Amino acid sequence: MPPYPMGTFLYTIRPGDTLWLIARRYHTTMSAIAAVNPGVDLNNLYTGQVICIRPKYGYCPLSFYPACMEISKAEADLKNYLRMLWEQHVVWTRLTILSIAFDLPDVDLVTNRLLRNPKDFESALKPLYGDKIASRFADLFRSHLVIAAQLVKAAKAGDNKAAADAEKSWYANADEIAAFLGSINPYWSEEDWKTMLHEHLALTKSEAVDILTKNYEEGISIFDKIEKQALEMADVMTYGIVKQFPNKFI
Repeated sequence: MPPYPMGTFLYTIRPGDTLWLIARRYHTTMSAIAAVNPGVDLNNLYTGQVICIRPKYGYCPLSFYPACMEISKAEADLKNYLRMLWEQHVVWTRLTILSIAFDLPDVDLVTNRLLRNPKDFESALKPLYGDKIASRFADLFRSHLVIAAQLVKAAKAGDNKAAADAEKSWYANADEIAAFLGSINPYWSEEDWKTMLHEHLALTKSEAVDILTKNYEEGISIFDKIEKQALEMADVMTYGIVKQFPNKFI
C-alpha cells in the first residue's frame, strides 16, 4: 500500500467488519473512508486487508457493539425484528423478479406479499415516530418496490428506454428515502443511507440481469451480497433508533 494520507492511520480488517461499522467506530462516514482509499473496492472487504481511516473526532479504540457490552432485551428484539423485515424485503424482491422473469402463475400473489413489507415497516416505526412519519416512509418504500418491478418488466421486454427511465426514477427515489431518514433521526446520516441504498440498487439490478440472462450461478452469488448488505442496513436502523430513543431500550 502507498504512503497513507496525512491525518489517517492504517486499519486491518477483522472478521465481521463492514464499511458502515468501521465508519461508526471511528466517527466518520463511508464516503470519507472511500475518499482516502482510491482504487480500493470497499464493498468487498476481506479479513487482513489494510485500509486508511481518517477519524472525524479522533481515534476511538472501542468497537461498535463490543463483545463485553450488554444490550437490553428491548434492543435485541428491535434488532431481530428489523433484520427480519430487511431479510423479507430482499427475499420477496428476489421471488418477484423470478416470477416476472419466468411468467410464473404466482406473480400477483408474490408481488402483493412483497408490497406488504412497507406496511410492516410502517407498523414498526409508528410507535416511535408517529403516524405521519411512518406512513411517509411506507409510501417511499412502496415506490421503491413498484419502480423495481417496472424496471424488471421493461428489461424483460427489451424496452431499453423504459428500463432507463425506471432506473433513473429508482435512484431518485433512493435519494429521497435517504434524505427522509436523515431528516427524522440525527443518528442516521443521509450520506450513508444514500451510499447503502445505491449499493442495494446496483446489486439488485445485477441480480435481475443475471436471472433474465440465465446466469443463475452468478445471480445466487449476488444475492448472498444483497442479503449481507440488507442486514447491515437493518443494523444501521437499529443503531439510530436506540441512540435517538434510549429510554425505550433500557
